[in-house]
Amino acid sequence: MKKVLIYIGIFITFIIIYLLQSNLFVWFNIAGIMPNLFVILILFCGLFTGKISGLICGVVAGILLDLFLETKVIIEPVMLGIIGFASGMLSKNFSKENRFNIMIMVIASTFAYETGVYILKILLNGVSLEIFSFIKVIFIECLFNAMLTIIIYPIFQHFGLKIEDKLFGNKILRYF
Repeated sequence: MKKVLIYIGIFITFIIIYLLQSNLFVWFNIAGIMPNLFVILILFCGLFTGKISGLICGVVAGILLDLFLETKVIIEPVMLGIIGFASGMLSKNFSKENRFNIMIMVIASTFAYETGVYILKILLNGVSLEIFSFIKVIFIECLFNAMLTIIIYPIFQHFGLKIEDKLFGNKILRYF
């Protein structure tokens, strides 16, 4: 029952982020480039719920995004699933309290996501290769996501630690 409530909470967070992304950030952008809050959400899902749950959250979020945006149903689920799985693998070896490490992870995840999406669009859709505009988009989006991570990280960390405690329990070794 706990897991179902946690996933319902993640779904509600997804809907809130979708509404923010489609309404607020249309007006609040840098050079026409909006942040990608879905990468941040899936990154935190992987960090706090594990690699399999991160993969599932990424794939489901990608499918929902493809359905909402009416795009090809392959690119978003694949890339968000990879981000969720990779962040879940790093969750054990990574300090969730260090904001600098989280920002580096957000920047790396945004870079990997955008690069993967661009490569898949070239391979599947035959999009032309434009390096300068691609570098500009990646740089601004990484910067934007890093700035937003500073703002929303305390909220995600607070709920993430509660989710992690409910899913995995308190695994402190009491007797040495």
